[in-house]
Amino acid sequence: MTIRSYLEAASYFQIEKYSSHSDYSKECVAFSGAPRKHPHDPDKLILISDPFSSNTIFFEFKIEDIKHMEELPNIVSETGESLKMVKIWVVKGSLGLKYEPFVVEDTLRYLRDTEVLLQDEPAERNGTQNN
Repeated sequence: MTIRSYLEAASYFQIEKYSSHSDYSKECVAFSGAPRKHPHDPDKLILISDPFSSNTIFFEFKIEDIKHMEELPNIVSETGESLKMVKIWVVKGSLGLKYEPFVVEDTLRYLRDTEVLLQDEPAERNGTQNN
């Protein structure tokens, strides 16, 4: 039997679309970024949300709390460095850590700024009345 006669003789099959993607949004929350091994704990994962940013945020999760992982398109820096990106689905209610850089400043500076806001309050709230 030749290939042509085999293909002509074979009946068509309806192909059903199979999706391995469950609806994780009911029991999980999605995070995306570049995955990294935790430097000290093999049971944890570090996820860098925007790896080429100068002000990036990264997350730390237990691997056992990650329900599913999807690969995303890689991102490339201006210098040609390529990083793998993923979307992970983390079980709601599990503990994660968020690391975010900030500028260390004197907190009293902000307390002084609130005094300006208090000056605009009505006089009767401050205990004095204007007659």
